[in-house]
Amino acid sequence: MQSLNTPNVTRTTCPYCGVGCGVAANVTAAGAVITGDKFHPANFGRLCSKGAALAETLDHDGRLLYPLANGQRISWDEALDQVAHGFGRVIAEHGPDAVAFYVSGQLLTEDYYVANKLMKGFIGSANIDTNSRLCMSSAVAAHKRAFGADVVPVCYEDIETADLVVITGSNYAWAHPVLYQRLAAAKKARPDMWVVVIDPRRTPTCDIADLHLAIAPGSDAHLFNGLLNFIRREDALDLAYIEAHVEGFAAAFEAARAAGSIPKVAQVCGIPEAEVSEFFRLFARTERTVTIFSQGINQSSSGVDKGNAIINVHLATGRIGRPGMGPFSVTGQPNAMGGREVGGLANQLAAHLDFSDATGIELVARFWNAPRIAKAPGLKAVEMFQAIASGKIKAVWIMGTNPAVSMPDADRVRAALLDCELVVVSDCVRHTDTTACADILLPAGGWGEKDGTVTNSERCISRQRSLLPTAGEARPDWWIITQVAQRMGFAEAFPYTRQAQIFREHARLSGFENRGRRAFDIGALAELDDAQYDALQPVQWPVNAQAPGGTQRLLADGHFYTPSGKARMLAVVPRLPAVAADESFPLVLNTGRSRDQWHTMTRTGKVPRLNTHEAEPYVQIHASDAHIHRLQHGGLARLTSRNGVMLVRVQVSEDQRPGSVFVTMHWNDAYARSARVDALAAPVTDPISGQPESKHTPVRVESYRPAWEGFVLSRTRLDFTEASYCACTKGAGYWRHELAGDDLPEDWRVWAQTALQDSGASARSTPKVGNLLSSQLDAELTPPVGAQQLRCYRSADWLEYRDASMGRYRAASLRHGRLEAVFFMAADQRLPERAWLGSLFGKECLESGDVAGLLAARPPIGSADAGRNVCACFNVGEKTILNAIQAQALDSVEAVGACLKAGTGCGSCIPEIRRVLDRR
Repeated sequence: MQSLNTPNVTRTTCPYCGVGCGVAANVTAAGAVITGDKFHPANFGRLCSKGAALAETLDHDGRLLYPLANGQRISWDEALDQVAHGFGRVIAEHGPDAVAFYVSGQLLTEDYYVANKLMKGFIGSANIDTNSRLCMSSAVAAHKRAFGADVVPVCYEDIETADLVVITGSNYAWAHPVLYQRLAAAKKARPDMWVVVIDPRRTPTCDIADLHLAIAPGSDAHLFNGLLNFIRREDALDLAYIEAHVEGFAAAFEAARAAGSIPKVAQVCGIPEAEVSEFFRLFARTERTVTIFSQGINQSSSGVDKGNAIINVHLATGRIGRPGMGPFSVTGQPNAMGGREVGGLANQLAAHLDFSDATGIELVARFWNAPRIAKAPGLKAVEMFQAIASGKIKAVWIMGTNPAVSMPDADRVRAALLDCELVVVSDCVRHTDTTACADILLPAGGWGEKDGTVTNSERCISRQRSLLPTAGEARPDWWIITQVAQRMGFAEAFPYTRQAQIFREHARLSGFENRGRRAFDIGALAELDDAQYDALQPVQWPVNAQAPGGTQRLLADGHFYTPSGKARMLAVVPRLPAVAADESFPLVLNTGRSRDQWHTMTRTGKVPRLNTHEAEPYVQIHASDAHIHRLQHGGLARLTSRNGVMLVRVQVSEDQRPGSVFVTMHWNDAYARSARVDALAAPVTDPISGQPESKHTPVRVESYRPAWEGFVLSRTRLDFTEASYCACTKGAGYWRHELAGDDLPEDWRVWAQTALQDSGASARSTPKVGNLLSSQLDAELTPPVGAQQLRCYRSADWLEYRDASMGRYRAASLRHGRLEAVFFMAADQRLPERAWLGSLFGKECLESGDVAGLLAARPPIGSADAGRNVCACFNVGEKTILNAIQAQALDSVEAVGACLKAGTGCGSCIPEIRRVLDRR
């Protein structure tokens, strides 16, 4: 690998999904330039739209820059003393189980390590859990049941070398875009490779699929049990492997027998028999098979069983540990794996040790010299917030995550935090739904400022290096935790002054009395000096005396980490989702990711080009269900569950399975009103993993018909508290507000100017009646014959048009020819597109043609209207693509890319470009 000492270039790791892409950052006086690190083994230079836009997230806008207590600025010493005293008081009065930490896959491994050590080792409670509980805890439990340890046996190369890749429970193209592009490139190079996608929705991932199984939600275990039964009946088992390396197979086969024949599986899964038969025969005859699974499997009340049903078919065929084959759990967060290594989950100890093993507890206690170490699992995430609500937990420290948005039953989670005695939040963002509940806010370093390690989905440890000074008074998370630990009386155990010290201790613990009994072992890295730590290259664990250069694949030798040394096949009895749809809530709500957003938008929401693909929260629904429930494409709908309510835009799509609806997970009160999808989700969890069932919430959907709808584009963000629906996103030089309300204002002009005045961006003069617009503009606004009460006004900086008979109002505020804001309101959904209007905010002075078309939202003849954004990497709109296709007879994705660059960046937009081509 090229030297890391390249002048002006810092090689670091992307902070988004679990792919763990390498990033090369060049910081100059003009700003940062971010590119993919072509030497990193995860991405070889590729980046998704989010990673490519990282440089646009590095400003200090919206940052938490100094400590706050009850809204008042305080010093770091005061803040740390208050946190230490507050937790110490609660522990003294109520015991260690009255406090909790809720941490995050956004933390670096060193941060995670000291947080876990403080809570479990020295406070003496295991009440530390992580938002990774919501992501991959079911996969962790499935691994441990089958392999005896939480190990991912495959590597990314296996995806490219497999002859069959099965993707189940993952919109891989959007959730893990770089891995998807690696797979797409491999399939293009080897057209005989097969890709099967198992998902109730037809997602962009299906763009490269040879077969899409649109199974009924929750029927995954039935499908894989049926596959295991088929493999047994067709003599496709690897009997020698089973005999030598597997136990529990008889019970597993007996349970799978109940799945029955292909017709029965097809009936339960709600798909044609021919599709089931094709998938089963394809799997049975293809040795080099990788099965990729993610949240669609994990986020279930039976997610662990589903994971084991997948692992079962690989064990039964001996397809594990060898190139091009194996079950592959891909994680959602950048350091979910690192959190698992240090024991970030409430039911784990550090270094993959477990509370179920008394010797493991004793080992960690000796290593840490921690006589008060926790001896039993703590409360998992959902249980933790329920304990906060009941008052059992009286102090909680939340680090780098936003549970008031992301936890199921989110309204009650927020209420619990508001009622809690002491809520501490350390974050890099000032205003989130969760920071609004905090008593003490601690400013943490953000990406680009933090320094440490992360581990990706293939067990690859990479360095995340700082490239910028910390913003304001922000500090690294490990430093904040260490300072609190010292103030609580644990200074001897927390002497850290730099992150390399923490990493070395973490590595030593992994190898401490290991002797090959634990899969996780990075003992060979325990003696790195600071310079070697700084220069650490990506390496896959185990990294020990037997494998000092790391380990690409695991379990190739047929040795597992169970007492017998054999893998376990589990008898999986499929269970229906815990809460079923009924007459009151007849549709099943599924949640997932948007293409260009991340978690609760605290980072990606700052980037205009990442907001253009989907500017509002939406519900995707099949046309048949839209007809039944009287929903119109582009209209608004109210979704109601037994737990909450949300308002969203309707997107009618044949990609959705009838009976199901889909809503993205990202929207929150910081960007939209009544749009937190997890307010609808019930706090139902898998009994083993504690992971919530986020993919199966019964809901009803009703059309919401407000008195008015509209949008406002303005240079500053405006506050529309009276609007019942408001979704706000940042554009290039402006804010976009999508609005709806139940009550019409008495005077639209007063309403609009009040909004501007409240933001400090008021119009500079009062519009004058009778001052007509230019003849060109007047012609654009000529009302139809018979229209009444249409008025057009113009003053130095205010244009206005209203048509009371049609319920329309439009206005524009200018200052010295520069556009400040536009208002478009209507009694229905007939509103113009926003793209051209948004582009006007990039001009210092509008031209006469721009002004003439302003209130009609029509660009001058010859001006381009790009339309809805399709390619975020190169800002290419749908109309631009359509125009180029027609004008230049483009007939392929490659031709569009050569002409416009669209699809040549991260590639996430390729499925959409293909659809545009299909419409030509």
